[in-house]
Amino acid sequence: MTAPPWQADPYTDALRTGRGPLFLRRHDGWLLPLEVERWCAEPDAADRTVLSHSHGAVLDIGCGPGRLVAALDARGRTALGIDISPEAVARTIRVGGSALHRSVFDPLPREGHWDTALLIDGNTGIGGDPAALLSRVSELVRPGGLLIAEAAPLDVDERTVVQVFDGTTAEGSAFPWARVGTEALLRYGRGVGWALEDVWAAGGRRFVALRRGLRAAA
Repeated sequence: MTAPPWQADPYTDALRTGRGPLFLRRHDGWLLPLEVERWCAEPDAADRTVLSHSHGAVLDIGCGPGRLVAALDARGRTALGIDISPEAVARTIRVGGSALHRSVFDPLPREGHWDTALLIDGNTGIGGDPAALLSRVSELVRPGGLLIAEAAPLDVDERTVVQVFDGTTAEGSAFPWARVGTEALLRYGRGVGWALEDVWAAGGRRFVALRRGLRAAA
């Protein structure tokens, strides 16, 4: 029997050691490398652009090992990470951040009052339905607040099923995932009440800032 997604031994072991290799494997064998070493390091220059664009109280959705939450905390900012991986939450707390073992679709603290939400490191894929995810985030952020999302570097709009895979034999159970480029992200965002604030590239990565309308998305 395989473990639940993001709680499988390959993912837990990678976070504990801070090393890969680790992949999302699609049903046809295509592999998406996961940058475990970068996630477990200090924020890099691209991450720092995300931190500088964020404001107020920040909710990091799918915080992983917590580098952004810990960096915000070190700056005296209010920040909370959420993640469905117990090891990710534990590591976030160990490095000085605050985190809860929750899905973004669970009840969360301060709903409707976060100033900024983050979907970084491919986390626009959470749940495999970008429109549903962005709609949920609009319930978490205050009117006029920001969502900063990392878009796929390609012009892609893909919904698929993947497994966490270590490149040899260990794997987790299958779960839905999505990849969206900038244009698809903007299209889904506008459909649920987000407006474009900014787009920028840094360190080979691409980021989109969206502002929530003053009226809640339908």
